Amino acid sequence: MIRVLENKNSQRLFFLNTCDTSLVLQVSEYGYVFVPYWGGKIECSDVSYIISDITRASYLADANGQKDFKLEQMPQIYPSYGYSDLREPAFSFSYEDGSRITDLRYKSHRIYKNKEKVDGLPSVLSRDDSEVLELELYDNLKKMVVILTFGVFEKHDAITQSVRVINQNQKEEICIEKICSANIDLLECDFEMFHLSGAWGRECHIKRRHLEQGTQSIGSIRGASGHGQNPFAALVTPETDENTGRVYAMNFVYSGNFQINAEVDMHQNTRFQIGIHPFDFSWKLIPGETFQTPEVVLVYSDTGLGKMSRIYHRLYQDCLLPKKFAQKERPVLLNSWEANYFNFNREKLVSLAQKAAEVGAELFVLDDGWFGKRNDTTSSVGDWIANEEKLGGTLSSLIEVIEEKRIAFGLWFEPEMVSPDSKLYREHPDWVMQVQNRRLEKSRDEYVLDLSNPKVCEYIIKSVGDILEQCHITYVKWDMNRNFTNMGSTWLETERQKEQAHRYILGLYQVLESLTGKFPDILFEGCAGGGGRCDPGMLYYMPQIWISDDTDAIERLAIQYGTSMVYPSIAMGCHISEIPNHQTERCIPMKTRAVVAMWGNMGLELNLNRLAKKEVEQISEEITFYKEIRNVVQRGTLYRLKGLESGNEYAWMHVSQNETEVLVAYVQILMKPNTVTKRLRLRGLKPKSYYQVSGEERIYSGKELMEIGLALGKIRSDAFSKQWRLFQVDSCSLLYRD
Repeated sequence: MIRVLENKNSQRLFFLNTCDTSLVLQVSEYGYVFVPYWGGKIECSDVSYIISDITRASYLADANGQKDFKLEQMPQIYPSYGYSDLREPAFSFSYEDGSRITDLRYKSHRIYKNKEKVDGLPSVLSRDDSEVLELELYDNLKKMVVILTFGVFEKHDAITQSVRVINQNQKEEICIEKICSANIDLLECDFEMFHLSGAWGRECHIKRRHLEQGTQSIGSIRGASGHGQNPFAALVTPETDENTGRVYAMNFVYSGNFQINAEVDMHQNTRFQIGIHPFDFSWKLIPGETFQTPEVVLVYSDTGLGKMSRIYHRLYQDCLLPKKFAQKERPVLLNSWEANYFNFNREKLVSLAQKAAEVGAELFVLDDGWFGKRNDTTSSVGDWIANEEKLGGTLSSLIEVIEEKRIAFGLWFEPEMVSPDSKLYREHPDWVMQVQNRRLEKSRDEYVLDLSNPKVCEYIIKSVGDILEQCHITYVKWDMNRNFTNMGSTWLETERQKEQAHRYILGLYQVLESLTGKFPDILFEGCAGGGGRCDPGMLYYMPQIWISDDTDAIERLAIQYGTSMVYPSIAMGCHISEIPNHQTERCIPMKTRAVVAMWGNMGLELNLNRLAKKEVEQISEEITFYKEIRNVVQRGTLYRLKGLESGNEYAWMHVSQNETEVLVAYVQILMKPNTVTKRLRLRGLKPKSYYQVSGEERIYSGKELMEIGLALGKIRSDAFSKQWRLFQVDSCSLLYRD
């Protein structure tokens, strides 16, 4: 996986090789670390000529006192600013004497098996498929150590990177003003920036834009990875689609403020970097202290976006999600929110749970409104004490009654917020984000608790933990219904106020580490619809994400399509809701709502007691079918067939782990008049194997299905959908006859 070569010029080259990819690092004769190559796998040979072949441009500063050595032209792995590279640096440190130059040179390296967990942060881990390179870089004047850690996952075809900064200066504090987790310089610029943008209810929509000279940037300063921009971006060649083209991708294993830059310099090179957003960030590092950045997952594909996605999906399912749930079938649930909102009592809840059990749901989730005096959004968040009057008794007794219906019980929390009208806020007004003498701004009638304060984290762990300890709860929906305002902390010292946003996320991870460790059998679901945190950092603790509050099936197509670029189907919460839809007022047939929900972990978000008997029967049938195929969806391999190039059609398919079963789905949004039958070509099948569609006699070869495809039939309505379930058969002895 990791090979080291020393050439005749005493330059050391590190080859970080996965099954299909190579990332090559080169230590120059002056101690700078270059990245001559990132792409398809190459042999371990002297590729230093890539650097030596770079012709020298005019009007650039010398480096290392060498007139013909121009650092600004060199592809670097972790560039600094201030000597002779005038592009965007990967980091920025300031010192007590006012200087801002850091001169990092190679000092040593270490190679070892089995990547270790990043201290205090979520991490991609594998005991049998990882090897690690640590490069120690050193500034001799300021005694600063920067360690670049690369985790090579050979089988999974991915590389991780993180950075550790150590202040070995015994006399001087430093201030970290910017810190990237990864920087890759590419010796070309004919790329498009591919990323996932949106808003609440319109998450993870695909965006592409051609790079021009200058800096193209995305990010979030909302306190969360965000609805607006997901912490993922890729540089793709212009011809790139699902199955062709080169892709250089980065995904941040982090849930807070981030920035991704692609800078095209004046010599048509591209600097691609990702890290904590430098706006409103700094970190005071006293002598002897260490700062650790979050991890980045680097993925290269030479055959398009589909391969990139499947690399991320398999890596995250195998090496990121909690082991207990990574391969475990997820329950079909009914969430009470759209069924009742705040308007419920014991009778309504028990009746709904009973109906849910009758149609085949396996989990009943009680959403917002069960605690304090919570009958609307104006009170009680933070007071995690059951409202026994509203629940008709204790929460435990309600759970017992519901479990008698042969359905498990889950519960909603919003632990990171507090209502002004709450016991918690009255007792601890200093626990919220605030600036003295400044007006506190509410959102959804809530303030944000300051998780940079350890006392706040302790309270959340205890208050939520007490409920989970006392009651038989198998699932927790962890919501976050607003982003940060009033940035300021009563806990942090004056000179550390800009550390608050990152310390908040570290506090959140501490809370989640504690709760998920103490209750390993509980399935935690993060609510990205509430706070926008659909990212690998949350998936490390919570093996599934409620990817959008928009439950409209048509809107969900683009949301789920975009989300699937990075995140596996088993991580996606997808529900069937009532019509007219509560977000769009659109009326979509039940079949199509179900087909779309079966892209991920299907659930229900509706009141079964309000539906007609026929619709209830339809839901029961769809749940029965989903249970038959959910192993294929949740553990199989995803291939997107339509969507990126055509906003009116979406199609996707899942292939089971043993490759013997296939589920294909198709949705056309608007009907077109006077059309003839079209065909849907499949992907990812064995060309010489044979497949039979469930309920049909005809047998197809894998080659036929990929080159000719399945007939869509006559489409006679808007929101048309169709599913095919295929099984691999032994031979083609049974031929279809008219």
